[in-house]
Amino acid sequence: MNELFAKAPIRQVYFKLAFPVVLGMITTMVYNLADTMFVAKTGDANLVAAVTISTPLINFLIAFSDILGLGGSSVISRLFGEKKYEKARRVSSFSIYAGIIASFLLTIILLIFEKQILWLFGARASTYADAAEFYRVFAIGAVFIMCSLIPQNLLRTEGLALEAMVGSISGTVIAIILDPIFLFVFKLGATGVATANLIGFIVTDTVLFYYMIKRAKFINAKLKFIKVERYLFNEVIAIGIPSSVNQFANTFGMALLNSTLAAYGAKEVAAMGITQKIYSIVILAIVGFTFGSQPLIGYNYGAKNWKRLKAALYFDILVQVVYAAVSALILIIFAHTIVGLFMNDTAIVNSGSYMLFATLITTPLAGVIMVYTTVFQSIGNAWGALIMSLARQGIVYFAAMMFLEHILGLHGIIWAQAASDVITFIIGYIIFTKSLDLKDKLG
Repeated sequence: MNELFAKAPIRQVYFKLAFPVVLGMITTMVYNLADTMFVAKTGDANLVAAVTISTPLINFLIAFSDILGLGGSSVISRLFGEKKYEKARRVSSFSIYAGIIASFLLTIILLIFEKQILWLFGARASTYADAAEFYRVFAIGAVFIMCSLIPQNLLRTEGLALEAMVGSISGTVIAIILDPIFLFVFKLGATGVATANLIGFIVTDTVLFYYMIKRAKFINAKLKFIKVERYLFNEVIAIGIPSSVNQFANTFGMALLNSTLAAYGAKEVAAMGITQKIYSIVILAIVGFTFGSQPLIGYNYGAKNWKRLKAALYFDILVQVVYAAVSALILIIFAHTIVGLFMNDTAIVNSGSYMLFATLITTPLAGVIMVYTTVFQSIGNAWGALIMSLARQGIVYFAAMMFLEHILGLHGIIWAQAASDVITFIIGYIIFTKSLDLKDKLG
């Protein structure tokens, strides 16, 4: 492990860690696109809108997973850099079991407040029944979803990015196979789509826990290691909460977007649902690069190897900006064709193409924002991570949407993400450059 994180060339380590994560994210992206395409091929705009409305629930569960998955991995990476392996072992066990307990509590809460949550997500009379079918499957299966996410983050801290990818891809492939079968053969509608997803998560759980037992040296799920020192618990939570807030903000942002667009009709919601799936082509890969680089950043921060940390950070930014710019340009050029693959409806294709352009135009800034957020998480800068997490899809996005809708109506809603990206990038740049801690260490 020390040879990989502390001595191997930055580019080699970066891509060794990041590529498996990116490939896993791309596979997820392919499923998301296929999933949306399968649903869209039913020709039922209300069903497409209903699945779009229920999607924030997945982000909601990811948010809780991030408290322990990203919070735990950040602490473990620094502990590895400090050569404190026994403590790292305990943090991993604690993170997994705390996630299991939290998932059961969440299932109860989600089922009790189903109507209120779905209404918040944007469900209305025409979409509620389908949205509720999708929602209930995920609420009941919350434990499987969270247990597929936490181990992925923890395994990467030992350099087991490939194993984490195999687990993720295995479940996704199963879901891709089952989705059209449940939707078109068994005619299960939204329930079928959600069930295919859930079975995929269960397969991922099985593979990840197998690798944890067979390949990991320190990452584990043994009950005897579940107890951690208070300061480690506090660190996991302090870093995990900003990570979680980021996903909560994404959930809030999607719910706000769907709810606001609902006033303009189901076709606008459906068009934005397709847009968001295509947008994930870029964003999921960006997330993959940032997640892949996190163990490298955390390890070298813990080891106080400032020169190597600086090189890793700036290489990460370079990769993010170049990838985001090229990908966004390609998708913008072929926007009409790509949106048309999902639904043969002129109004939806035109709206989706316009929405896609407005969403993608600031994607390179989104890549840098992700780097800033991951840096703050990796080095234990809880306040910096919290501010960034609250900004892009939270407070800044809400303010931008409310202000721009008031001025521009539907166009304001569509351009709110771009405005939020610009403002959040400025905030992140200020925090990054003005941080005395980073400035002194990185030069």
